[in-house]
Amino acid sequence: MTTTPSPDAPPSTSMTDAEYGALRASAALWAGTSVLITDQYGRVLVQHVDYRDTCLLPGGGLDQGESPASGAARELGEELGITAVLDRCLAVDWVSAATSGAPAVMRFPGEIIHVFDGGTWNDAMIDSIRLPPSEVTAIDLVEPAQLPDMLSATDARRAMSAVRARINAAGAVLLENGRPIAPTVLDRAGVLQTARPANHYPWHHGPAPQGLTIIQVLAWQFAPDGRVLVLIDPRTGTAVLPGGTPEQEDHGDPLTTLRRESAEEAAARFESPLLLGHVTDPAQQQRAYLRYATRLTHVGPAHPDPATGHTYTRILTSPEQALELFDWGAPAAEQLAAAHRARERLGIPRAARQPATELRGSTTW
Repeated sequence: MTTTPSPDAPPSTSMTDAEYGALRASAALWAGTSVLITDQYGRVLVQHVDYRDTCLLPGGGLDQGESPASGAARELGEELGITAVLDRCLAVDWVSAATSGAPAVMRFPGEIIHVFDGGTWNDAMIDSIRLPPSEVTAIDLVEPAQLPDMLSATDARRAMSAVRARINAAGAVLLENGRPIAPTVLDRAGVLQTARPANHYPWHHGPAPQGLTIIQVLAWQFAPDGRVLVLIDPRTGTAVLPGGTPEQEDHGDPLTTLRRESAEEAAARFESPLLLGHVTDPAQQQRAYLRYATRLTHVGPAHPDPATGHTYTRILTSPEQALELFDWGAPAAEQLAAAHRARERLGIPRAARQPATELRGSTTW
């Protein structure tokens, strides 16, 4: 029997099954799997292992004939003592032999690694982890920005790409040596490349009491489809809601601050502002940070922020996805609920998880 390398190959390239099998075997790659697990604050679970200096995501090489999903579930059981079904792939990475850093004696041929979504684990699930007697020596939960300090360069890029793919909700991404071959706006903007400011401030409904100094006014600015406007700092990849710090020219009016800052940072206009509440910093109890919800009416062409000279990347994303770009701690759930109640009052539908959309030109609603 003979075969050809491809259906459209000319007859002169036909070969025996044995020859074709040998050709394909000569191009064989290893196959591996990883699992992205985060806690409720968006920190990534990494493993310290006894056979290398850098950490790893849970996972490992596939056994002969084993599917990537089955291998990922097996590795979770062996390394963390956890039984799970993994049915959502976040990334598929082609790792070249040249970039692996593997010793020559290993004859590393390259590898295909599937990264699966292990989900968000609560404290009880994390406490139920049972490490094996050898191989995995400890686990850590780290900010995504810390991954390059703890993992090898390729492993860190792959893990970060998987984190962004999970947030972006556009399906599995294809990587080459950890880098997306079709970068999303979250990749291009470098979200999570620096540690998210940890603002685990208590949430309070309603206006700030008399005597507190308003030092920040931010807003959940809803587009008609229920997504909200998020700004990404081009220098750091840090995400923020539109708004900012009161200036003397605002004459103590929070809405004047919000309108001015929205125009300066995002070229955005809004209507129907609703005060949601405020947060306070326990270390600075005389200060308050106001939160509003508004209906977006217009976003103009992007331009530099007069205060910084930098032009923010502007995206629309669901409120839940936006929260994953912040580190607001447990109180964020109350603020999110308040934002959704305001959205309903504004007659705006709830947005499903979907890929983030970058706003480049002008849009009027």
